[in-house]
Amino acid sequence: MRKRTKARESALKILYAIDITGGEPKKCIDAYWKDNEEKDLDVKTFANSLVLGAANKSKEIDKIISECATNWQLDRMAVIDRNILRFAAYELLFANEIPPKVTINEAIDIAKRYGDSESGKFVNGVLDKINKDMEKNKK
Repeated sequence: MRKRTKARESALKILYAIDITGGEPKKCIDAYWKDNEEKDLDVKTFANSLVLGAANKSKEIDKIISECATNWQLDRMAVIDRNILRFAAYELLFANEIPPKVTINEAIDIAKRYGDSESGKFVNGVLDKINKDMEKNKK
């Protein structure tokens, strides 16, 4: 498994824990790495940056996800889907060094692996809309 893929999966698991427990991001990060030993510093660094970035920009990210998820309220989304959207939206909006296509494809693959049978399509639709809106606003 590629380092960034592994980091994104770890970020999903940490964001899930934050979402379910209402815990503080730093404490959830520390607890995750305590239970899931990772020797590769690049994986940990990227995962932590996604989690902290998504957490620090959560209001803005959640607002954008809500606007782009037509007919879906954020609190009614599956927890897995919601948190994949959070870290991927953070990447799209704030990690300019990562091509949007890479972010979206990785998020879809993770949604297919961890979500239900419709998660990949749902995540694709929302992230594609976020990306198109971003492109439109750049012009």
